[in-house]
Amino acid sequence: MLSRTADNLYWLARYMERADCLARILDVTQRLAQLPAAYGGSTNEWRSALLTAGCAEAYKAVHGDEVTEQNVINFLAFAPENPSSIRNCFEIARTNARSVRTALTMEMWETINSSWLELKRHSTKNMTREELARFMSFVKETSLRFDGAAYRTMLRNDAFWFSRVGMYVERADNTARILDVKYHVLLPDSEHIGGPLDYFQWTSILRSVSALTSFHWVYRESVKPWLVADLLILNAQMPRSLTSCYQNITRYLDDIAAYYGRQGGSQRLARSTLSRLGNSRMEDIFQTGLHEYIDSFVTENNRLGSTVTEQYLL
Repeated sequence: MLSRTADNLYWLARYMERADCLARILDVTQRLAQLPAAYGGSTNEWRSALLTAGCAEAYKAVHGDEVTEQNVINFLAFAPENPSSIRNCFEIARTNARSVRTALTMEMWETINSSWLELKRHSTKNMTREELARFMSFVKETSLRFDGAAYRTMLRNDAFWFSRVGMYVERADNTARILDVKYHVLLPDSEHIGGPLDYFQWTSILRSVSALTSFHWVYRESVKPWLVADLLILNAQMPRSLTSCYQNITRYLDDIAAYYGRQGGSQRLARSTLSRLGNSRMEDIFQTGLHEYIDSFVTENNRLGSTVTEQYLL
């Protein structure tokens, strides 16, 4: 496979996954913003949304220090000046898909193309909360359709493996950022950990990654920060956990290596990160600092993305 084709497939999957994550961030932020005033909450949830999406600096360059619900929604969902807005994610994904049209199945192409056409029908002005909810559902459903089409219709060859690696690298980054921002930014200093606001926020985080039901199946007790972190970091049964993502990344990178007959830096780095996750214990993570652990993971995940690019996509 040409490196350009592999690069298009890799980034196509990443941008589809990124659009899904942004929709989930907006969904959980809207839930938190609708909390009754009696719950307290001295933190601007919409600022937290920008931090989670990694768009705080880009937003500030356009809107300054004023963070409002409407501006954040427009910036994360529709703004052409935001490279990672949902609209731009879909547009870039469609551009990549057109470049590798023959490497995609008909179902994958139709999902991307029809979604791009549907996106144009959504207005960016005066969107009500009901319309925003429908828009976010549309984005999440599109991601699910694309993922399902890829999984059920693609040959298990290098095209499939590169797209899966891209998806899981992006998913791992998103899960880590959501967990990190909740723990260090979203909970106001005045709110005691374990209080009603804390409980509602952690529950909303679980909802944002479709993990609330899974949490209760696994732990069978009330929502606690260390159990949520355990589910989203170490529990391999959870599809969005960091461990699950790296099990899949390692698997598909090994498939690529076997196909081309050569191991490289990306395979070694993925196995090293997976080993680190496997040897981690939640007690040790919280003792040394959850933020520090996640920050180190995000750095390693970014390094893996760069290594995959250098090894295969240039």
